Amino acid sequence: MRDQTFSLYHPRFRDTSVVFASPHSGCHYDAAFLKETVLDERTIRSSEDAYVDRLYSFATECGAPFLCANTPRAYVDLNRGADELDPALIAGLRRATLNPRISSGLGVIPRVVAGGRAIYRGKMTLGAAQKRLSTHWHPYHNMLRKLMDESLMQHGQAILLDCHSMPHEALATSRRSGGDTPEIVLGDRFGASAGTEIVDAVESVFQGAGFRTARNMPFAGAFMAQHYGRPQAGRHVVQIEIDRSLYMDEASITPNYRFTEIQQRLRAVIAQIADIGRVDTALAAE
Repeated sequence: MRDQTFSLYHPRFRDTSVVFASPHSGCHYDAAFLKETVLDERTIRSSEDAYVDRLYSFATECGAPFLCANTPRAYVDLNRGADELDPALIAGLRRATLNPRISSGLGVIPRVVAGGRAIYRGKMTLGAAQKRLSTHWHPYHNMLRKLMDESLMQHGQAILLDCHSMPHEALATSRRSGGDTPEIVLGDRFGASAGTEIVDAVESVFQGAGFRTARNMPFAGAFMAQHYGRPQAGRHVVQIEIDRSLYMDEASITPNYRFTEIQQRLRAVIAQIADIGRVDTALAAE
């Protein structure tokens, strides 16, 4: 299933409670938007989780659905709440409540891309902002909610793997005593968005595939984890951030020589994570 907002890939047989989603890998920049922005085509992509949809494309082989954004993050950020509107960008809004994401220009309709570079010269109307949300934000979240509801109904639980990438420079503060940095950061909002046993199992899979891991620092999870993660109700969300420098040249936003290697390592990871959704379902039924 494909529309301007997202592409949904179904497995031949859905037999795990796990759902994979990539809300920031969208790269369909329409001509009208590119005329609106003051940025060039490469800079406008700097906030994009480029190629994450390709890295996790094996999800359907493993019995899990995969929901991928087509909408670029610079146009509408699907990992923000629909009410996270920025009065510095959108005319006619009352001043926002204290929200560090909005204050930094990273609301649901971003004012800046990575590095704080402004996307527009001036403001947009509230009507234009609301049209973006109705056309892009709501369809994506309606589908994500449907997929999680289906998992909960069919398997007694839903496990969302919210797939992202992180700039290598963002890991500078996460350097360990041995001098290395994590390659994968798992976010569960410090235990609030997923059961500990599930996060432990996911981390063990990544470590078993040779990835260095960390939890919640510097990324603990944003709207997806906060809104959909209800472990007491059987709804678990684990945000996955992978170091972009592992698989792409960050300056040119192109796959690097390790892309196929990382993709194949993740293929094994995806299969084992899908198994987590089968084991936990079986235990829940006992």
